[in-house]
Amino acid sequence: QVQFVESGGGLVKPGGSLRLSCAASGFTFSQTPMSWYRQAPGKERELVATILRAPVTTYALDSVKGRFTISRDNAKNMLYLQMNSLKPEDTAVYYCGAARTVPNWTTLQSSTGTQVTVSS
Repeated sequence: QVQFVESGGGLVKPGGSLRLSCAASGFTFSQTPMSWYRQAPGKERELVATILRAPVTTYALDSVKGRFTISRDNAKNMLYLQMNSLKPEDTAVYYCGAARTVPNWTTLQSSTGTQVTVSS
């Protein structure tokens, strides 16, 4: 059974930092390119960042480059997103899941997410 459990979200002031974690199970995590996505109120879910099986990373949003860092620990089946210099426009529910290049990637997506709110 595929399962994702995100944690680390919360309320933070502009300029603050958060580290999101995602515990994955039920599939071969170490062989699967993984991504973080986010969905703001009234908007569609968007891709934030991707990490391949090797430690190669890409950031889909120019607005997060230099502020967010995606990483993974294959020994623990964990995915992370370090978010620094947070801005109000980063407010969203953040989800982890397989990268869109993965076959059947839609079946390897979290449905719970973790709320990040950036506000003074």
